[in-house]
Amino acid sequence: MVKLTKRTVEAAKPQVKDYIIWDEELPSFGLRVYRSGKRSYVIQYRQRGRARRLTLGLHGVWTAELARREAKAQLGRVAGGDDPAEERLEDHRAMTMKELCRRYIQDLDDGLILGKGGRPKKQSTIDTDIGRIKRHIIPLIGTRRVKDLTRADMVKIMRDIMAGRSRIIVKTKKLRGKSIVRGGPGTATRTLGLIGGILSYAIDLGIIEHNPTHGIKKPKYKVRERRLTEAEYGILGSMLRDAQTQEKFWPTTDIIRQIALTGCRRGEIINLKWCDVDLDGSCLRLSESKEGRSIRPIGLPVVEFLEAQRQTATGSFVFPGFGEDNAFGGFPNHWNALFSGSPLEGITAHVLRHSFASMGNDLGFTEITIAALLGHAKGSITSRYIHVLDATLITAADMIAGYVSALLNGTNFQRGSFALDRTARKSAMSEFIAERAAGS
Repeated sequence: MVKLTKRTVEAAKPQVKDYIIWDEELPSFGLRVYRSGKRSYVIQYRQRGRARRLTLGLHGVWTAELARREAKAQLGRVAGGDDPAEERLEDHRAMTMKELCRRYIQDLDDGLILGKGGRPKKQSTIDTDIGRIKRHIIPLIGTRRVKDLTRADMVKIMRDIMAGRSRIIVKTKKLRGKSIVRGGPGTATRTLGLIGGILSYAIDLGIIEHNPTHGIKKPKYKVRERRLTEAEYGILGSMLRDAQTQEKFWPTTDIIRQIALTGCRRGEIINLKWCDVDLDGSCLRLSESKEGRSIRPIGLPVVEFLEAQRQTATGSFVFPGFGEDNAFGGFPNHWNALFSGSPLEGITAHVLRHSFASMGNDLGFTEITIAALLGHAKGSITSRYIHVLDATLITAADMIAGYVSALLNGTNFQRGSFALDRTARKSAMSEFIAERAAGS
């Protein structure tokens, strides 16, 4: 035993095996000399009947005096009942964000992560979540230990995504396919929300005790408020009629028209199956939607189209693909080809859905009626409303679909004819429905 000083430490020579020189002034403090010549400062102690050894640091990075002060501090903790060696081992074993995400993805695939209404997340949502995990979360904080993440870290991640620091081009599963990950305020908000969900999952697992994303102000991003005017509906109808003369655009034109007439989401119409169509009840009984099972009342123009379509149907899907029994798959490319360079360039299928809802508002229908027509999740109120007031909802669907259909077919209504006061709107709706009933 010698007093560990700079001179005695540097004079220690490597041997065939590692060995320890203990300090004569501070019991349990020593220098470990490796056979490679490397030297490190250690302490050795007993805690709860077990012999433990803790490495303080390498000589050269640590001086003998600095190591001595650290040894006194750690041995003082030992006297108070702490176990520094065990704590360090736990730190080394602590789960990283990448490891947590892998476990989260596995539970997603197994249906153990619940979404709205306590249901397992839909596959489309799972795919989106996994994309954000792989393209934003893991690249930015994958190596960080979950228990070390702070509110400041979350704010920095959000700002990094907003600034596009996770921008990347990744290859997709499609032949020559690629995805351009740009970031931005919308992506930042949604990704931070996903991180919050993952960290809440970590709380349930007992990995952490609080969620550092809570209370962070998220950026507002541009809300899609675009809607079609009456004139633009006329332009859209003309475009669809011209496209119908070209065989390559089948059945895209019919899909676009039915989205406009129902307010359904793009995927709900493209993947619509005959088993979900209830013509007698004038509704679609969707077994799968963003909100789970959903009932959508449909207007007379949609019913007439589906009746004609069923007469020639050969498979499960209303809009079949060109292979085996599957849904039509060329819609995105056809959409781009139709609208690129047109007066309506830049609109999306969601614009048609938003326009349907806006038309319902113009015609005087209440928010809860429109929400039911669109399949929005409004809790038990909407659920009861759908079952109790079927006739009212079907009438609303028929009125909106009839008006949109007339605009698509080129009917020129007097400007503002449906932007009247409530009494006038009710009168106009009654006359309109009566004429349609007489015609059918």
